[in-house]
Amino acid sequence: MFGEIKRLWRDTDKFMLLIVTFACLFGIIAILSATRVYETNKFVIVQGAAFIAGIVAMFAVMVVDYNSYAAIAKHLYIVSAILLIIVLFVGTGGDQAGSQSWIRFAGVGVQPSEIVKILFIITFAAHLSAVEEYINSPLPLLGLLAHGGFLIFLVLLQPDYGTALVYMFIFICMLFSAKISYKYLIGAICAFLPVSTIMWLFVLKPYQKDRFFNFLNPERDMLGTGYQVVQSKVAIGSGGIVGKGLFHGALVQTGTLPASHTDFIFSSIAEEMGLVGCTIVIGFLFCIIYKCIHTAKTARTSMGSYICIGVAAMFIFHVYENVGMCMGLMPVTGIPLPFFSSGGSSLVTNLIAVGLVMNVWSRRKTVGF
Repeated sequence: MFGEIKRLWRDTDKFMLLIVTFACLFGIIAILSATRVYETNKFVIVQGAAFIAGIVAMFAVMVVDYNSYAAIAKHLYIVSAILLIIVLFVGTGGDQAGSQSWIRFAGVGVQPSEIVKILFIITFAAHLSAVEEYINSPLPLLGLLAHGGFLIFLVLLQPDYGTALVYMFIFICMLFSAKISYKYLIGAICAFLPVSTIMWLFVLKPYQKDRFFNFLNPERDMLGTGYQVVQSKVAIGSGGIVGKGLFHGALVQTGTLPASHTDFIFSSIAEEMGLVGCTIVIGFLFCIIYKCIHTAKTARTSMGSYICIGVAAMFIFHVYENVGMCMGLMPVTGIPLPFFSSGGSSLVTNLIAVGLVMNVWSRRKTVGF
Protein backbone atom coordinates (compact mmCIF):
# COMPACT_ATOMS: atom_id res chain seq x y z
CA MET A 1 0.00 0.00 0.00
CA PHE A 2 2.73 2.45 1.00
CA GLY A 3 4.77 1.47 -2.04
CA GLU A 4 1.81 2.21 -4.35
CA ILE A 5 1.29 5.63 -2.76
CA LYS A 6 5.02 6.36 -3.13
CA ARG A 7 4.93 5.34 -6.80
CA LEU A 8 1.83 7.44 -7.39
CA TRP A 9 3.47 10.53 -5.92
CA ARG A 10 6.71 9.90 -7.84
CA ASP A 11 4.87 9.73 -11.16
CA THR A 12 2.54 12.66 -10.44
CA ASP A 13 2.80 15.67 -12.75
CA LYS A 14 3.75 18.04 -9.94
CA PHE A 15 3.66 21.15 -12.14
CA MET A 16 0.06 20.43 -13.14
CA LEU A 17 -0.85 19.70 -9.51
CA LEU A 18 0.73 22.97 -8.38
CA ILE A 19 -1.00 25.08 -11.02
CA VAL A 20 -4.40 23.49 -10.38
CA THR A 21 -4.04 23.93 -6.60
CA PHE A 22 -3.11 27.60 -6.93
CA ALA A 23 -6.01 28.16 -9.36
CA CYS A 24 -8.50 26.58 -6.94
CA LEU A 25 -7.20 28.56 -3.95
CA PHE A 26 -7.27 31.76 -5.99
CA GLY A 27 -10.86 30.94 -6.93
CA ILE A 28 -11.87 30.34 -3.31
CA ILE A 29 -10.45 33.75 -2.34
CA ALA A 30 -12.35 35.40 -5.20
CA ILE A 31 -15.57 33.64 -4.14
CA LEU A 32 -15.03 34.76 -0.54
CA SER A 33 -14.87 38.37 -1.69
CA ALA A 34 -17.76 38.05 -4.15
CA THR A 35 -20.10 36.50 -1.55
CA ARG A 36 -19.30 38.88 1.29
CA VAL A 37 -22.44 40.84 0.38
CA TYR A 38 -24.58 37.78 1.26
CA GLU A 39 -23.11 37.68 4.80
CA THR A 40 -22.60 33.92 4.63
CA ASN A 41 -19.62 31.63 4.18
CA LYS A 42 -21.75 28.83 2.71
CA PHE A 43 -20.34 29.20 -0.80
CA VAL A 44 -16.74 29.23 0.41
CA ILE A 45 -17.32 26.17 2.61
CA VAL A 46 -18.94 24.27 -0.26
CA GLN A 47 -16.12 25.24 -2.62
CA GLY A 48 -13.48 24.24 -0.06
CA ALA A 49 -15.18 20.89 0.56
CA ALA A 50 -15.47 20.31 -3.20
CA PHE A 51 -11.76 21.13 -3.58
CA ILE A 52 -10.77 18.53 -0.97
CA ALA A 53 -13.16 15.94 -2.42
CA GLY A 54 -11.92 16.74 -5.93
CA ILE A 55 -8.25 16.30 -4.98
CA VAL A 56 -9.05 12.91 -3.42
CA ALA A 57 -11.02 11.91 -6.54
CA MET A 58 -8.21 13.16 -8.77
CA PHE A 59 -5.66 10.85 -7.14
CA ALA A 60 -8.18 8.00 -7.04
CA VAL A 61 -8.58 8.31 -10.83
CA MET A 62 -4.79 8.20 -11.21
CA VAL A 63 -4.41 4.87 -9.42
CA VAL A 64 -6.04 2.75 -12.14
CA ASP A 65 -4.35 2.59 -15.55
CA TYR A 66 -6.53 4.63 -17.91
CA ASN A 67 -6.32 1.90 -20.56
CA SER A 68 -8.30 -0.41 -18.28
CA TYR A 69 -11.29 1.93 -18.57
CA ALA A 70 -11.75 0.66 -22.13
CA ALA A 71 -12.92 -2.69 -20.75
CA ILE A 72 -15.82 -1.06 -18.87
CA ALA A 73 -16.54 1.69 -21.42
CA LYS A 74 -19.94 0.20 -22.34
CA HIS A 75 -20.96 0.08 -18.69
CA LEU A 76 -19.85 3.66 -18.16
CA TYR A 77 -21.89 4.73 -21.18
CA ILE A 78 -24.99 3.02 -19.78
CA VAL A 79 -24.45 4.79 -16.46
CA SER A 80 -24.13 8.10 -18.35
CA ALA A 81 -27.41 7.55 -20.17
CA ILE A 82 -29.22 6.52 -16.98
CA LEU A 83 -28.02 9.62 -15.11
CA LEU A 84 -29.17 11.94 -17.90
CA ILE A 85 -32.53 10.16 -18.15
CA ILE A 86 -33.13 10.31 -14.38
CA VAL A 87 -32.61 14.06 -14.33
CA LEU A 88 -35.38 14.44 -16.91
CA PHE A 89 -37.87 13.05 -14.36
CA VAL A 90 -36.59 14.27 -10.99
CA GLY A 91 -34.34 17.14 -12.01
CA THR A 92 -34.80 20.65 -10.68
CA GLY A 93 -33.33 24.00 -11.58
CA GLY A 94 -33.65 27.70 -11.06
CA ASP A 95 -36.30 29.49 -13.05
CA GLN A 96 -33.60 31.84 -14.30
CA ALA A 97 -31.78 29.02 -16.00
CA GLY A 98 -34.91 27.66 -17.63
CA SER A 99 -33.63 24.10 -17.32
CA GLN A 100 -34.02 21.17 -14.94
CA SER A 101 -30.48 19.86 -14.77
CA TRP A 102 -29.95 19.41 -11.02
CA ILE A 103 -30.75 16.55 -8.66
CA ARG A 104 -31.10 17.82 -5.10
CA PHE A 105 -31.27 15.80 -1.90
CA ALA A 106 -30.68 16.79 1.73
CA GLY A 107 -29.88 20.32 0.62
CA VAL A 108 -27.09 19.18 -1.70
CA GLY A 109 -27.31 19.69 -5.44
CA VAL A 110 -25.59 17.51 -8.05
CA GLN A 111 -25.54 18.23 -11.77
CA PRO A 112 -25.37 14.86 -13.60
CA SER A 113 -24.39 16.46 -16.91
CA GLU A 114 -21.14 17.63 -15.27
CA ILE A 115 -20.25 14.11 -14.15
CA VAL A 116 -21.26 12.65 -17.50
CA LYS A 117 -18.79 14.97 -19.27
CA ILE A 118 -15.97 12.89 -17.80
CA LEU A 119 -17.68 9.60 -18.61
CA PHE A 120 -18.34 10.82 -22.15
CA ILE A 121 -14.66 11.70 -22.67
CA ILE A 122 -13.57 8.26 -21.40
CA THR A 123 -16.12 6.24 -23.36
CA PHE A 124 -15.69 8.22 -26.56
CA ALA A 125 -11.89 7.93 -26.30
CA ALA A 126 -12.25 4.16 -25.93
CA HIS A 127 -14.64 4.04 -28.91
CA LEU A 128 -12.30 6.13 -31.07
CA SER A 129 -9.26 4.04 -30.22
CA ALA A 130 -11.19 0.88 -31.15
CA VAL A 131 -12.24 2.10 -34.62
CA GLU A 132 -9.54 4.65 -35.47
CA GLU A 133 -8.25 2.59 -38.41
CA TYR A 134 -11.72 2.58 -39.99
CA ILE A 135 -13.01 5.92 -38.74
CA ASN A 136 -13.86 7.20 -42.20
CA SER A 137 -15.91 4.14 -43.10
CA PRO A 138 -19.69 4.72 -42.96
CA LEU A 139 -20.64 2.19 -40.26
CA PRO A 140 -17.92 3.07 -37.70
CA LEU A 141 -18.61 6.76 -38.26
CA LEU A 142 -22.35 6.25 -37.74
CA GLY A 143 -21.57 4.42 -34.52
CA LEU A 144 -19.47 7.36 -33.30
CA LEU A 145 -22.20 9.83 -34.24
CA ALA A 146 -24.76 7.76 -32.34
CA HIS A 147 -22.41 7.55 -29.35
CA GLY A 148 -22.15 11.33 -29.00
CA GLY A 149 -25.51 12.26 -30.46
CA PHE A 150 -27.61 10.29 -27.96
CA LEU A 151 -26.01 11.90 -24.89
CA ILE A 152 -26.16 15.35 -26.45
CA PHE A 153 -29.85 14.77 -27.23
CA LEU A 154 -30.54 13.89 -23.58
CA VAL A 155 -28.81 17.07 -22.42
CA LEU A 156 -30.86 19.10 -24.91
CA LEU A 157 -34.04 17.63 -23.44
CA GLN A 158 -33.30 19.15 -20.00
CA PRO A 159 -33.02 21.68 -21.77
CA ASP A 160 -29.42 22.82 -21.17
CA TYR A 161 -28.15 24.21 -24.45
CA GLY A 162 -24.97 25.66 -22.96
CA THR A 163 -23.81 22.29 -21.65
CA ALA A 164 -24.91 20.61 -24.89
CA LEU A 165 -22.57 22.96 -26.77
CA VAL A 166 -19.71 21.84 -24.51
CA TYR A 167 -20.45 18.21 -25.40
CA MET A 168 -20.58 19.08 -29.10
CA PHE A 169 -17.24 20.89 -28.95
CA ILE A 170 -15.59 17.96 -27.14
CA PHE A 171 -17.12 15.58 -29.67
CA ILE A 172 -15.85 17.57 -32.67
CA CYS A 173 -12.34 18.08 -31.27
CA MET A 174 -11.92 14.40 -30.45
CA LEU A 175 -13.14 13.40 -33.91
CA PHE A 176 -10.75 15.90 -35.49
CA SER A 177 -7.82 14.51 -33.46
CA ALA A 178 -8.70 11.03 -34.75
CA LYS A 179 -8.09 12.30 -38.30
CA ILE A 180 -11.65 12.21 -39.55
CA SER A 181 -11.87 13.05 -43.26
CA TYR A 182 -12.31 16.71 -44.09
CA LYS A 183 -15.22 15.84 -46.38
CA TYR A 184 -17.31 14.96 -43.32
CA LEU A 185 -16.34 18.20 -41.59
CA ILE A 186 -17.27 20.19 -44.69
CA GLY A 187 -20.58 18.31 -44.86
CA ALA A 188 -21.27 19.12 -41.20
CA ILE A 189 -20.56 22.80 -41.82
CA CYS A 190 -22.90 22.82 -44.81
CA ALA A 191 -25.62 21.17 -42.71
CA PHE A 192 -25.20 23.72 -39.91
CA LEU A 193 -27.28 26.44 -41.58
CA PRO A 194 -30.48 24.43 -42.16
CA VAL A 195 -30.17 22.70 -38.77
CA SER A 196 -29.65 26.00 -36.94
CA THR A 197 -32.66 27.43 -38.78
CA ILE A 198 -34.83 24.52 -37.63
CA MET A 199 -33.50 24.90 -34.07
CA TRP A 200 -34.34 28.61 -34.11
CA LEU A 201 -37.87 28.13 -35.46
CA PHE A 202 -39.00 25.02 -33.57
CA VAL A 203 -36.63 24.23 -30.66
CA LEU A 204 -35.37 27.39 -28.97
CA LYS A 205 -37.69 28.92 -26.40
CA PRO A 206 -38.54 32.65 -26.37
CA TYR A 207 -36.20 33.44 -23.44
CA GLN A 208 -33.32 31.74 -25.30
CA LYS A 209 -33.98 33.80 -28.42
CA ASP A 210 -34.08 36.91 -26.23
CA ARG A 211 -30.63 36.03 -24.88
CA PHE A 212 -29.29 36.02 -28.42
CA PHE A 213 -30.84 39.40 -29.25
CA ASN A 214 -29.64 40.81 -25.94
CA PHE A 215 -26.16 39.55 -26.74
CA LEU A 216 -26.21 41.63 -29.93
CA ASN A 217 -27.70 44.62 -28.10
CA PRO A 218 -27.40 44.41 -24.28
CA GLU A 219 -29.23 47.72 -23.83
CA ARG A 220 -32.32 46.05 -25.32
CA ASP A 221 -33.12 44.35 -21.99
CA MET A 222 -31.55 46.36 -19.20
CA LEU A 223 -33.60 44.51 -16.57
CA GLY A 224 -32.65 41.00 -17.77
CA THR A 225 -29.61 39.45 -19.42
CA GLY A 226 -28.75 42.81 -20.93
CA TYR A 227 -28.36 44.16 -17.40
CA GLN A 228 -25.96 41.33 -16.55
CA VAL A 229 -23.70 42.00 -19.52
CA VAL A 230 -23.70 45.78 -19.06
CA GLN A 231 -22.80 45.52 -15.36
CA SER A 232 -20.17 42.91 -16.20
CA LYS A 233 -18.47 45.18 -18.72
CA VAL A 234 -18.64 48.13 -16.30
CA ALA A 235 -16.97 45.98 -13.61
CA ILE A 236 -14.20 44.87 -15.98
CA GLY A 237 -13.59 48.41 -17.20
CA SER A 238 -13.58 49.97 -13.73
CA GLY A 239 -10.91 47.59 -12.43
CA GLY A 240 -8.08 49.21 -14.36
CA ILE A 241 -4.59 47.77 -14.00
CA VAL A 242 -4.53 46.66 -10.36
CA GLY A 243 -8.23 46.78 -9.44
CA LYS A 244 -10.03 48.41 -6.54
CA GLY A 245 -8.73 45.89 -4.05
CA LEU A 246 -10.07 42.66 -2.61
CA PHE A 247 -13.40 43.23 -0.78
CA HIS A 248 -13.56 46.76 -2.21
CA GLY A 249 -15.20 46.35 -5.62
CA ALA A 250 -18.13 48.78 -5.82
CA LEU A 251 -20.31 46.55 -8.00
CA VAL A 252 -19.28 43.30 -6.36
CA GLN A 253 -19.67 44.38 -2.75
CA THR A 254 -23.07 45.99 -3.30
CA GLY A 255 -24.49 43.01 -5.20
CA THR A 256 -24.93 45.15 -8.33
CA LEU A 257 -22.97 42.64 -10.40
CA PRO A 258 -25.27 39.59 -10.83
CA ALA A 259 -23.91 36.09 -10.18
CA SER A 260 -20.57 37.61 -9.19
CA HIS A 261 -19.40 34.34 -7.60
CA THR A 262 -20.60 31.99 -10.37
CA ASP A 263 -21.15 33.01 -14.00
CA PHE A 264 -19.46 36.41 -13.66
CA ILE A 265 -16.58 35.54 -11.33
CA PHE A 266 -14.16 36.76 -14.01
CA SER A 267 -15.81 40.20 -13.93
CA SER A 268 -15.61 40.18 -10.14
CA ILE A 269 -11.89 39.42 -10.29
CA ALA A 270 -11.43 42.12 -12.94
CA GLU A 271 -13.03 44.82 -10.77
CA GLU A 272 -11.18 43.95 -7.58
CA MET A 273 -7.83 42.73 -8.95
CA GLY A 274 -7.72 44.50 -12.29
CA LEU A 275 -5.78 43.48 -15.36
CA VAL A 276 -3.15 41.89 -13.14
CA GLY A 277 -5.69 39.52 -11.58
CA CYS A 278 -7.24 38.67 -14.96
CA THR A 279 -3.80 37.93 -16.40
CA ILE A 280 -3.06 35.56 -13.52
CA VAL A 281 -6.38 33.75 -14.06
CA ILE A 282 -5.82 33.39 -17.81
CA GLY A 283 -2.22 32.34 -17.15
CA PHE A 284 -3.32 29.53 -14.84
CA LEU A 285 -5.92 28.30 -17.33
CA PHE A 286 -3.51 28.54 -20.27
CA CYS A 287 -0.95 26.40 -18.42
CA ILE A 288 -3.56 23.77 -17.59
CA ILE A 289 -4.80 23.56 -21.18
CA TYR A 290 -1.23 23.53 -22.52
CA LYS A 291 -0.35 20.63 -20.22
CA CYS A 292 -3.41 18.71 -21.46
CA ILE A 293 -2.36 19.15 -25.10
CA HIS A 294 1.30 18.40 -24.38
CA THR A 295 0.34 15.22 -22.52
CA ALA A 296 -1.82 14.20 -25.50
CA LYS A 297 1.27 14.42 -27.71
CA THR A 298 3.38 12.27 -25.38
CA ALA A 299 0.71 9.68 -24.53
CA ARG A 300 1.71 6.03 -24.89
CA THR A 301 -1.60 5.00 -26.47
CA SER A 302 -4.15 6.64 -28.73
CA MET A 303 -6.80 6.31 -26.03
CA GLY A 304 -4.67 8.38 -23.68
CA SER A 305 -4.20 10.99 -26.38
CA TYR A 306 -7.95 11.19 -27.05
CA ILE A 307 -8.70 11.56 -23.33
CA CYS A 308 -6.32 14.51 -23.03
CA ILE A 309 -7.74 16.16 -26.16
CA GLY A 310 -11.26 15.75 -24.77
CA VAL A 311 -10.30 17.35 -21.46
CA ALA A 312 -8.47 20.19 -23.22
CA ALA A 313 -11.51 20.80 -25.44
CA MET A 314 -13.78 20.95 -22.39
CA PHE A 315 -11.57 23.55 -20.69
CA ILE A 316 -11.08 25.59 -23.88
CA PHE A 317 -14.82 25.91 -24.50
CA HIS A 318 -15.56 26.81 -20.88
CA VAL A 319 -12.87 29.48 -20.76
CA TYR A 320 -13.71 30.99 -24.15
CA GLU A 321 -17.46 31.05 -23.48
CA ASN A 322 -17.26 32.34 -19.90
CA VAL A 323 -14.69 35.06 -20.47
CA GLY A 324 -16.36 36.02 -23.75
CA MET A 325 -19.74 36.17 -21.99
CA CYS A 326 -18.34 38.47 -19.30
CA MET A 327 -16.90 40.79 -21.96
CA GLY A 328 -20.05 40.81 -24.08
CA LEU A 329 -18.40 38.82 -26.87
CA MET A 330 -20.47 35.66 -26.35
CA PRO A 331 -24.12 35.07 -25.35
CA VAL A 332 -24.93 34.51 -21.66
CA THR A 333 -25.22 30.73 -21.22
CA GLY A 334 -24.34 30.05 -17.58
CA ILE A 335 -21.13 28.18 -18.43
CA PRO A 336 -18.80 28.40 -15.37
CA LEU A 337 -15.14 29.39 -15.42
CA PRO A 338 -13.13 26.22 -14.59
CA PHE A 339 -11.58 26.16 -11.10
CA PHE A 340 -12.78 29.68 -10.31
CA SER A 341 -16.59 29.80 -10.49
CA SER A 342 -18.48 28.70 -7.39
CA GLY A 343 -19.99 25.25 -7.83
CA GLY A 344 -19.13 21.95 -6.18
CA SER A 345 -20.13 19.66 -9.08
CA SER A 346 -18.15 21.72 -11.57
CA LEU A 347 -14.99 21.86 -9.43
CA VAL A 348 -15.00 18.14 -8.65
CA THR A 349 -15.57 17.36 -12.34
CA ASN A 350 -12.67 19.59 -13.39
CA LEU A 351 -10.32 18.02 -10.85
CA ILE A 352 -11.28 14.51 -11.96
CA ALA A 353 -10.59 15.62 -15.55
CA VAL A 354 -7.15 16.81 -14.48
CA GLY A 355 -6.67 13.45 -12.74
CA LEU A 356 -7.32 11.68 -16.05
CA VAL A 357 -4.69 13.80 -17.80
CA MET A 358 -2.19 13.17 -14.99
CA ASN A 359 -3.00 9.47 -15.28
CA VAL A 360 -1.98 9.57 -18.94
CA TRP A 361 1.13 11.63 -18.11
CA SER A 362 2.30 9.21 -15.42
CA ARG A 363 2.16 6.32 -17.91
CA ARG A 364 3.54 8.17 -20.90
CA LYS A 365 6.86 6.32 -20.96
CA THR A 366 7.22 3.26 -23.18
CA VAL A 367 7.46 0.09 -21.21
CA GLY A 368 10.86 -1.55 -21.57
CA PHE A 369 11.46 -5.32 -21.74
